Amino acid sequence: MLVSLGVLLSCSSRNQKIHVLPFIGNFDIEYKIVDGVEVTDTIYPKIPFFHFKNESGKEITSSQLKGKVWIADFFFTSCQTICPLMTTNLKRLNQLTQDLKEEIEFISFSIDPERDTPSTLMRYKNHYGITSANWTFLTGDEEKTHLLGVENFQIFAGRDEESQGGFAHSGAFTLVDKEGFVRGVYLGTDVKQVEQLEKDLRLLLSEEYGISGSK
Repeated sequence: MLVSLGVLLSCSSRNQKIHVLPFIGNFDIEYKIVDGVEVTDTIYPKIPFFHFKNESGKEITSSQLKGKVWIADFFFTSCQTICPLMTTNLKRLNQLTQDLKEEIEFISFSIDPERDTPSTLMRYKNHYGITSANWTFLTGDEEKTHLLGVENFQIFAGRDEESQGGFAHSGAFTLVDKEGFVRGVYLGTDVKQVEQLEKDLRLLLSEEYGISGSK
């Protein structure tokens, strides 16, 4: 389900800036007194610090990706159902946004780290002919990965013995802004929603960061 449309007016802590995409996730309401008047502020969660190994076996932390807009998905290499289509669609999106490659990082988290070692991720990446420098495949602690997907990236991921491959997960792509806020969730198996993701990504960069690509 596409949830990235709409315009959101920020609360006081964001300097009344108009945001072109909504903030997504479970939020808290903060009450405070400003000039003698009680005002409310909506506090949305940020993606927390994480560290994983990439397809080259190098440790990557979220701090190293700071200052980039992220497009993330959760998958596993032995998946024969939705993952191949997701990877194909994400590859196309990556190619279509190369004019903004300095501003965007594509991140694919494996939900099956026991089998998806760095070398396995590298073989998967090579199989799909992915050569882009701004697309990282990550593997790490299984429980933390699943929690990160569910609690922060708004993506379901977990073990399911009845599912093919032993895991079940949603086929979503998550758009995260430069401050670490989730700004959109899109069905990665649906071409129309992936096209909308590109439009929203360009809108976000242009209107909120003043960055325009060559398109």
